[in-house]
Amino acid sequence: MQNFERRRDRFEFFDRMDSPAVNLCFRMDLPDFRPWCKEQKLAPFHVLLCAVLRAVLKVENFRYRVFEGEVIAIDRLRPSFTVVNQHFDLNLAQFDWSDDVREFVARGQAAREEASNMLEMNQNIALSPRAAKEQVFVTCMPWLDFTSIQHPMASIAEPDIPSLAWGKFRDTPEGLQLPFSVQAHHGFVDGYHIHQFAQQVARELEAIVGTYPSRA
Repeated sequence: MQNFERRRDRFEFFDRMDSPAVNLCFRMDLPDFRPWCKEQKLAPFHVLLCAVLRAVLKVENFRYRVFEGEVIAIDRLRPSFTVVNQHFDLNLAQFDWSDDVREFVARGQAAREEASNMLEMNQNIALSPRAAKEQVFVTCMPWLDFTSIQHPMASIAEPDIPSLAWGKFRDTPEGLQLPFSVQAHHGFVDGYHIHQFAQQVARELEAIVGTYPSRA
């Protein structure tokens, strides 16, 4: 927490505001990992989710939370994301973390299948208040090339759990580009940290692809 203490005054400054959230939408540039996913028979969404959550853990400012009035740093994540059911209504999927990308994807797909087959909203994800801080709220809207988004918050005064969203992939000469949104507590996260995070997502994808080389 030494790094946080250096910016505690920034935290206290933003935390006094009615809404201390920063919400930034931008174009994220990524290597095109889809051919590799196809070869490995791994769903691109879940591979990207793995890279995104690994990046969250690598950028310390994204691990800060407020718990019982004190700032803490989490050291693990509970993967979760939104899905749509057969009626195109939103539902929530959650699963246990795995460091192995194949197992991570398998668990994510199982959670997606379960949540998408539920008619009622899945609100049976029972977490203690402390365990709930190990979340990052993730949604994907692959149909939309959005330019702005406003994430819901349980309390406008406590946006300490980051909310992340991404949209439709776009091919570029250098790889992939997609709309990406980061909402976080400005006392923890500045624009520079979001820049660090975006770069780290690309590095995590490169590392994942490098772990399982092409069979070609």
